Amino acid sequence: MHDAIIIGAGHNGLTCAYYLAKKGLKVAILEAAGTVGGAAVTDEFLPGFRNSAASYTVSLLNPKVIRDLQLERHGLKVVLRKTDNFLPGDGDYLLSGRGGLTRKEIARHVKTDAEAYDRYVAELETVVRLLKKWLLRAPPNVGRKVSALPKLLTLGKDMAGLSLAETRIVHDFAVRSASEILERHFQGELTKALFGFDGVVGNFASPETPGTAYVLLHHLFGEAAGVPGAWGHAIGGMGSITQAMARACREAGVDIVLNSPVEELIVADKRAVGVVADGKAWRADSVVAGVNPKLLFDRLVPKGAVDDDVASRMHGWKCESATFRMNVALSELPKFTVLPKKGNHLTAGIIMAPSLGYMHRAWLDAANTGWARQPIIEMLIPSTLDPGLAPKGKHVASLFCQHFRYDLGSGRSWDDEREKAADQIVATVDAHAPGFAKSVIGRQIHSPLDLERRFGLIGGDIFHGKMGLDQLFSARPMIGAADYRMPLKGLYLCGSGAHPGGGVTGAPGHNAAQAILGDRRFWTRGH
Repeated sequence: MHDAIIIGAGHNGLTCAYYLAKKGLKVAILEAAGTVGGAAVTDEFLPGFRNSAASYTVSLLNPKVIRDLQLERHGLKVVLRKTDNFLPGDGDYLLSGRGGLTRKEIARHVKTDAEAYDRYVAELETVVRLLKKWLLRAPPNVGRKVSALPKLLTLGKDMAGLSLAETRIVHDFAVRSASEILERHFQGELTKALFGFDGVVGNFASPETPGTAYVLLHHLFGEAAGVPGAWGHAIGGMGSITQAMARACREAGVDIVLNSPVEELIVADKRAVGVVADGKAWRADSVVAGVNPKLLFDRLVPKGAVDDDVASRMHGWKCESATFRMNVALSELPKFTVLPKKGNHLTAGIIMAPSLGYMHRAWLDAANTGWARQPIIEMLIPSTLDPGLAPKGKHVASLFCQHFRYDLGSGRSWDDEREKAADQIVATVDAHAPGFAKSVIGRQIHSPLDLERRFGLIGGDIFHGKMGLDQLFSARPMIGAADYRMPLKGLYLCGSGAHPGGGVTGAPGHNAAQAILGDRRFWTRGH
């Protein structure tokens, strides 16, 4: 018997477990895989070559979570990219980074865009400042009138503190497309592509799709190594984050049980009272799921345990990020035609998508044929910052690619097409950096289907559900269940399918723990 059983040892499950254990609760995490981490793990995919297997970069991990879990004391070390981003284009390139580099590079392309960049950054800061207030808060639980009232008043107070101009900016970023916002500010195609990429990364959408402006914002909440807005690398790969979390959890008394896939929730008297894992019953006052909510309600919650409306809505939870994830082992560093020399640009996120039009065509191609023949690619070469990931003189690269649909249509399977798609991705990089294809000496491939099979990412969705307007804030994962309490007593959601959504943030795990602890305080007062 435990106070809480957590399904899944991903980063949010580990975060939630730590906060509960530190308050004296007896907590167990049940993990299907043979290691902790979920999608934040490091693999040796070729002898001597290691890299992050799925999630691949550090910025969104919440500073409070890092401090509270004392992750640095438990071995986490994050280093900054020397240049944030590098966009090779047709005959030229764009760099972004700290120390005024972004503005300088934008001005090099279109002088007037530099002043527009100042205005754009000011607008971003207005919206991000407001949204950051809600990262570690449950959103108003619309539909639960009494419990929602305090949060609605808080939200109203936050909005009332904005000027009319700021309110218009918030509205624009909440409902408009990335293209609308960026076309209004900038003329340079590479500049628009630099910012537009964040609107479609992990999001099966065109930059012209309404709502992509918010997804763009979602990637700006973070910091790395204490530097706001910076991007970094965890030494040892993303698995070093979750290994540090696991050490913090074990020190706090959490029981982490590996190779124990949860098969079903145990429900008694209309309440979740435990789970069955690997044929064994585990009883608990609270059951906390770190999995995709569609997986939770379709596969783990017994039929008839929740209302038909709830079951139907969660069955229809939209999951598709159209992501294809590869690692490659390299005999040498790539030499880009537009910037062939070695330099700090090879530590950057290398974005191969030189215009908003290119991104739109990639989405259109995938919508019509299943996957983009000219894909959107972000390549990182983490061995430029962390040489221990590869043998001396060799390198590893991450390739995060859009748009590759989970459902290829009748008669087609990713088991048949994954290698062909991987070849096309390598060829796309080779077009920018001739000789890249010949330098690949091994590769690890995760198609959307592979992401589902290995990590439980339903539909291959890296965010546990699309980050569209209908699946955000008070509607994540559904109206009336935005406060981490699911429509089954005793059941909570702590994964990325809860507010504030996807990415390696730790925020859903943190917030779910506060909901669980709040409920325990309420009931122990005699209610």
